[in-house]
Amino acid sequence: MAPQRARWAVAAVFTVHGAVTGSFGTRIPWIQDHLHLRPGALGLALLMPAIGAVAAMPFASTMIHRLGGRTATRILIALWCGSLALPALAPSLPVLCVALLIYGSTAGLADIAMNTQAVAIETALGRSLMSGLHGMWSVGGLLASGAGAIVAHANIDARPHLVAAAVVLGAIGVVACQPLLDTRDAEPPPKLALPSGPVLAIGLVTFCAIFAEGSGQDWAAVFLHSEIATSAGTAAAGYTVFALTMAAGRLTGDRVVARLGPVWTVRVCGAIATAGAIGVATAGNAAVAMAAFGLIGLGISVVVPLGFSAAGHAGPHPGQAIAGVATVAYGAGLAAPSAIGTIADATSLRASFVVVALLAAVIVAGAAVLRPAAPAIHEEAAAGPVDENVARD
Repeated sequence: MAPQRARWAVAAVFTVHGAVTGSFGTRIPWIQDHLHLRPGALGLALLMPAIGAVAAMPFASTMIHRLGGRTATRILIALWCGSLALPALAPSLPVLCVALLIYGSTAGLADIAMNTQAVAIETALGRSLMSGLHGMWSVGGLLASGAGAIVAHANIDARPHLVAAAVVLGAIGVVACQPLLDTRDAEPPPKLALPSGPVLAIGLVTFCAIFAEGSGQDWAAVFLHSEIATSAGTAAAGYTVFALTMAAGRLTGDRVVARLGPVWTVRVCGAIATAGAIGVATAGNAAVAMAAFGLIGLGISVVVPLGFSAAGHAGPHPGQAIAGVATVAYGAGLAAPSAIGTIADATSLRASFVVVALLAAVIVAGAAVLRPAAPAIHEEAAAGPVDENVARD
């Protein structure tokens, strides 16, 4: 029964992690207005979470080995939730950058810990869970962004909103970790998890997906507010549409993979994301822009879960392999906010999404690297949104 309980526990942890991201995403326009930031300055600030995540991720597998999977996940999810309050409390751009650096480093470490738990539970149960678990992450983001849109529409200050969210989500996350597996590798992993070979190739594809994800996550609300001239509440709802389609894609993704296989699923999804990015760049009204962000969310929905799952089953140290892929993939977070902000300053925010379209097209071209070389998980009938099959291409 321990793996069965751990399955639902890790689903709750994924949900909490997504809710933190969703809460922050809807209040970026408030932070921009509060600190009077130009797009380039906001892009610089939004670069900090990725810097923190990429710098911290290579050390995640060592932390998991020393603390054990359950304890490491509990500590890191608590720190990640607590960091949510910091950006809203920042009085200036330099302090905001430091706050987002902390926010990003705890996010990255918690991400590796919970994905390592997911691989361990997949192995213990002999079935695929990863797409559905990432779907629960998206559900958390959707619920939190919906709440954030309501709060933003009511013109409520982001400081009490994000502080309250940090406390509530942190408490839920700590309690949810109790049934997790206390995993620990038999041999300590290398101190740094640097990608090579197949892991690097998987990381490059997920890099493109996370770049596209970051464009929707960080810029959907800003785009609608600044380019389409919508209200703050409508702008926040743009992120909600993006999160909704991403959640739907992940929760149903295992069934699609069972029919098409991972390679063709990623190719089709990359094409959908490409169309969405082109739609954003050419949108003339809020409805079209929201629909286009929805296509981006749907298109990139299954790429990252399939990448992490492929990496986690690729070697003897799942945490190390996942951290290696994540170090490359989350480098997209280093590039996306700054690149989009810089291009927006030089040309327009619309032009920035042409870059997103080009990288989404790379997903189509590179999908074959997610083809499994050998069976890693036993096939079983799907049993809900967090335990459906992932078929092999």
